[in-house]
Amino acid sequence: MTGLVSRFALIAVLALSACDDKPPAKPAPAKTVQKTPPAPTPMVPAPPAVAAASPLAQTINAATFDPAATDPDAHRNLLVRVQTLLDRAHFSPGVIDGRDGTNLTLAIKAYQGSRNLTANGEITKELVDTLTAGDGGPVLVDYKITPEDVAGPFAPVLPKEDYEAMAKLPAMNYHTPLELLAERFHMDEALLQALNPGVDFAVAGTNIVVTAAGADTLDRKVDRIEIDKALGQVRAFDKDGVELAVYPATVGSTERPAPSGEWAVRTLAPAPTYTYDPSRLTFGKPKAKLTIKAGPNNPVGSTWIDLTKDTYGIHGTPDPKLVNKRASHGCVRLTNWDAAELGSAVNKGAKVIFMGAEARSS
Repeated sequence: MTGLVSRFALIAVLALSACDDKPPAKPAPAKTVQKTPPAPTPMVPAPPAVAAASPLAQTINAATFDPAATDPDAHRNLLVRVQTLLDRAHFSPGVIDGRDGTNLTLAIKAYQGSRNLTANGEITKELVDTLTAGDGGPVLVDYKITPEDVAGPFAPVLPKEDYEAMAKLPAMNYHTPLELLAERFHMDEALLQALNPGVDFAVAGTNIVVTAAGADTLDRKVDRIEIDKALGQVRAFDKDGVELAVYPATVGSTERPAPSGEWAVRTLAPAPTYTYDPSRLTFGKPKAKLTIKAGPNNPVGSTWIDLTKDTYGIHGTPDPKLVNKRASHGCVRLTNWDAAELGSAVNKGAKVIFMGAEARSS
């Protein structure tokens, strides 16, 4: 994230009031920021592009399209390869899980449209051939769990809207090394476990198989962001109108809709705190104002892109597998890694255009 300093007056910790229509709390000056134990971060260099040695990994790395195939394992293997290649091409399927779903369909359709293919959202030979022609590297690689991966500190699991308990924690860190590693490599925890049967992810020095996911950076600045409320999709463009990335998103709800029209990026907070203010919010039970510390399991995840529409932003989430599957309280929710990727390249003042209408109820 250090490259962002020249583009933004970065805020180390931003007090957020959640997505309502009243003014947000002002960012605290840097000298008054309270230090908390550092949260484990998924933002690390991608593993070397050396194919994993396990037979299953080799099968997935070589998976091809076969219209006659009926084996569910073969279908899962192809999905893992396609999802990972889409992720690396910046057409995010959300969590890489080896399963069919709306987010994968949207990513495929967007990629097909960008390559002048038939944009039907289906996995075809033409799609797989185009993906692999542009990126022939292995999608599964070996990784050795490091002492830092298992050192923590880790946070206890709490009920999702127990804001009072959250506010007592020194940081909203990952719960387990498994969660940390899955998020680092853009994976569903169940898929990571399936690829590494019987592995204890809390043991440093253990060799595991992971996806060679994207690097959470873009090679050009983002000058315009389109937020499609009907599809649940965020699209990023450069100053020349070239589409740089597409992400699945949870965008408001019919009860708590996101804004409409054109706004702009005001600033970026790569480690936001979250302020629960009962005088502004219509959800949750606390009666007193609370501040929840930063971390990947913070209610707004590990990145907040602040918009000129007061208290609204584009942010991460502690539940990546639920992106575009559950309603939000009005803001735009991405996986933590997609929010970090977008944040790494977005220009201050970039246009943010909300279009369509929410299709999901709270």
